[in-house]
Amino acid sequence: LDAVGASTGPLYATAFRRAAQALKQEDCLSSTGQAAIVEAMTTGIMERGKGQRGDKTMLDAWIPATEAAASARARAASSMEMWKSILEAAEAGANSTRSMVAARGRAARLGERSLGHMDPGAASAVIILRAMKDTFGEPQG
Repeated sequence: LDAVGASTGPLYATAFRRAAQALKQEDCLSSTGQAAIVEAMTTGIMERGKGQRGDKTMLDAWIPATEAAASARARAASSMEMWKSILEAAEAGANSTRSMVAARGRAARLGERSLGHMDPGAASAVIILRAMKDTFGEPQG
């Protein structure tokens, strides 16, 4: 992932490394562990990229996803309910980037021309979180 162009590769490399570290001591992947993955990935992206919500970046999807994971964990939601909440929050966050002007990354060079378009990093976050939901959020038979 570090070989991918732009900042996306290194950001996701950090995110996945942090996810693995968060589960280092786990024998079984519980819903608490699943929430920890999302939280660790978000923290890794924030620390490596130095971004924040509202910059029109992937964090506009990852931060709401993390908040949804924490909320679901606090109310003892099932894994399926938690992932539904995570994905809904990420989708809403990604969609919110359409009304933002990019403040970071390559899109920042576009200035006002970035308005009206979803941030590609936020869209990628939704794709990854949807794959995680499909993997973890469904009852295993």
